[in-house]
Amino acid sequence: MKARLRTLLEQLMLTPGLSGHEDRVRRLIAKSLSDLPLTMRTDRLGNLIATLKGDEGTPSVMLFAHTDQLGFIVRRIEPNGLVRIERLGGVPEKALPAQAVLFCVGEGRDVQGVIATKSHHATPPEEKYKVVPYAELFIDVGTEDAAATRALGIEIGTPVVYDPRFMALAGDRIAGTAVDDRAGCAVIMEVARELAQGGPRPTVHFVFAVLEEFNLRGAMVAAQALKPDIAIQLDLALNSDTPDMAQRGEIVLGGGPAMSLYSFHGRGTLNGTIPHPALPKLFAETAEAAAIPLQRTAHTGVLTDSSYVQLVGEGVACIDLCFPCRYTHTALELCDLRDLEGLARLLVAALRRIDTTFSLDRDLYT
Repeated sequence: MKARLRTLLEQLMLTPGLSGHEDRVRRLIAKSLSDLPLTMRTDRLGNLIATLKGDEGTPSVMLFAHTDQLGFIVRRIEPNGLVRIERLGGVPEKALPAQAVLFCVGEGRDVQGVIATKSHHATPPEEKYKVVPYAELFIDVGTEDAAATRALGIEIGTPVVYDPRFMALAGDRIAGTAVDDRAGCAVIMEVARELAQGGPRPTVHFVFAVLEEFNLRGAMVAAQALKPDIAIQLDLALNSDTPDMAQRGEIVLGGGPAMSLYSFHGRGTLNGTIPHPALPKLFAETAEAAAIPLQRTAHTGVLTDSSYVQLVGEGVACIDLCFPCRYTHTALELCDLRDLEGLARLLVAALRRIDTTFSLDRDLYT
């Protein structure tokens, strides 16, 4: 399983898909799942919904992760050919200068560029530690005027992402672009493959969602159509095992998957997710029975699609399951394949325990 996850993750990380422009990623996933007994469709927003029918009378499940990544949109092309950008998503400005980027003008026609940074020899002391706002940055694609830049297919509105990279580090650790949330997508693809082999299972809707990094609403549209009883989101858990993150919690890279017991954005959008009590119990008991280490996380400043999915219809029982991740939203995020494998095994085992006796009556758990 770990080898398959590595291959899937590499393919997904090297495929660009800015929020609102996820179609290449969606097509790759659909092709990879085409040999399974799934009913697949794409809605108008671009969500890929792949349904595996299960035992009648069991609560239905929506298992989802987002396909999009953060990045930029072209705002202006200067007369000398340099490109100005708007930020899309929570891009850390301090990590941008000197980064390689990719203008997604079309498959086989994408254009590389570099986010400029002032030459060190000309940087005065008062600027050496300054974080340059993204609006002041520009991207150099090697052209000499605006006409030459536009001739490459670059225009106002063109999506831009970190130049896709996949790096195999020591052991089972992977670094590169869009680990958030292509790792979650890879896990769902593996879970679909395992469940499709047969055995007890509820009906599971595997949803590869759009627009999470933009406005956290893409998965909500899928949930409105599917009306699931249970929704399980896969996304990252902030690591706590580097010196700068030691006070953030207890999440250790390589320490196994995690479940979120609390998330709250706390900035602008006052939203978050407190899981339905049946689901932490399900995953904790499954992890213990299957001898899968399960970590726990609770954070302010974190927000996922589940915070909106839980509000669909009369309410959906939600939980966020996670893989530990370092250096989030930068050009080189880092995860561990052991955590992804553990997450996939936990999901398969837990989903098989959802049968006709599984209840979402809160009073049974509180």
